[in-house]
Amino acid sequence: MDGESVPHAPDGSCEDGPAGRETRPAGRETSPAERETSPAGRETRPAGRADGPGRLLVCPTPIGNLQDVTLRVLDALASADAIACEDTRRTGLLLERHGLRGPGTSLISLHERNERARCEELLRRVRGGETVALVSDAGMPLISDPGFLLVRAAIAEDLPVEVLPGPSAALTALVASGLPVASFRFVGFLPRKRGQRERMLAQAQETLIAFESPHRLAATLQMLASLDPDRPAAVCRELTKLHEEVARGAAAQLAPRFGERAPKGEVVLVVGAADRPAAAERVTVPARRD
Repeated sequence: MDGESVPHAPDGSCEDGPAGRETRPAGRETSPAERETSPAGRETRPAGRADGPGRLLVCPTPIGNLQDVTLRVLDALASADAIACEDTRRTGLLLERHGLRGPGTSLISLHERNERARCEELLRRVRGGETVALVSDAGMPLISDPGFLLVRAAIAEDLPVEVLPGPSAALTALVASGLPVASFRFVGFLPRKRGQRERMLAQAQETLIAFESPHRLAATLQMLASLDPDRPAAVCRELTKLHEEVARGAAAQLAPRFGERAPKGEVVLVVGAADRPAAAERVTVPARRD
């Protein structure tokens, strides 16, 4: 970091870790475990170990700001034999940003349209002793992103699966919203059908977190306001990015604000619990119309 001094060893030498920080005293021999998880530019474990199965590493990636990635994830990406990613181009940019893109890095596409077909190939690598890192375009894999079939299949075969902590748009929005966090429900993307969406909003018994399309946000807020104009909510847009915005207020206040023009970027909608039983009774679209 700017202005941060880097401590030196007694002999004046200094060994830099990720982001220029010192990771160990100079002159100390590294252990095999350290060599297997070293960042780019240092020793990594050889591919295809024959002493047992490898590992599947679930690695969360930044949801916007490329600096929001943990040192453990960087180490995992640097030492992995293969990286299964939703979009090889976006993952490639992340690797290049942190100096992890080497000639031997194998990027394998894994998205919702090919996940079932890719599973066996990736599991075969893990069975053969390789480390496979699983990433999505942003945030934690599996959370409204590909990876569930692969993780479930690896667990079914009793293959080692490790999940590294990291960024999550849903949790970031929840904390930023200022709404109760003791009990909450994440539903992924809100239903497209109006009746299903209306019932979900009306019947929420805890804080609700959902992804929403910018083009449908105004209609959803208007729907929320019709159910309960005082219902607290927060619209979290472009989290961690340059134009981040968190708009908090009652549904009746937020609806006109976003009704004039569709916002740009990715949106997470956080809605307070429906604490008025009458709200559920005001749902006007019968279930059979869905």
